[in-house]
Amino acid sequence: MFGRSKEKPAPAPEAPAVELTKVGGKGRPTPRRSEAQARNVRPLVPVDRKAAARSAREAQRAERAKVQSALMTGDERYLPLRDRGPQKRFVRDVVDARRNVGEYFLIIAGVSLVLSMLATPLGSAELVLVTTLLIYLMLAVVVVDSIVLGRKLKRAVAARFEEPERGLVSYGVTRALQIRRMRRPVAMVPRGAQPR
Repeated sequence: MFGRSKEKPAPAPEAPAVELTKVGGKGRPTPRRSEAQARNVRPLVPVDRKAAARSAREAQRAERAKVQSALMTGDERYLPLRDRGPQKRFVRDVVDARRNVGEYFLIIAGVSLVLSMLATPLGSAELVLVTTLLIYLMLAVVVVDSIVLGRKLKRAVAARFEEPERGLVSYGVTRALQIRRMRRPVAMVPRGAQPR
């Protein structure tokens, strides 16, 4: 009716048979879910809590010893994350090769404080005024020196590295404010040397 053909369509060609078995299987039956879950169960609290705490303390002590050794030798593998990397090492070398005013600030401030404490009972107002002015003058010099160092670090890092990390200038200025012998990681370059 209405021009439809009553012939059956031609059958589609047969697809090749697919082998459903896996070649080279694991050679053992799949474990039941209950067996697999039982194998992965671990107690939240160890059986011997004292032994577990002792072994954890020993592991932490060994890790701290590695970090302390790295801070003294400059071994990059065990340094804390904030000190790791070639850019941070370069900044440390630039700061350590330079004589910074900030490293003397704490010494001069401490001496001025002791002098002002000694001068107060003696009634020497002039000495207290001089020591206070010395501290403020030294603070102003440290601020100017830190600005100069920050600009130097920006230029040196931009010339050396294509993509500088963030916070390198503040890292270097903070290091410059520390007494050289107290810096960690320790200074690896002598004063006046070129950074590596």
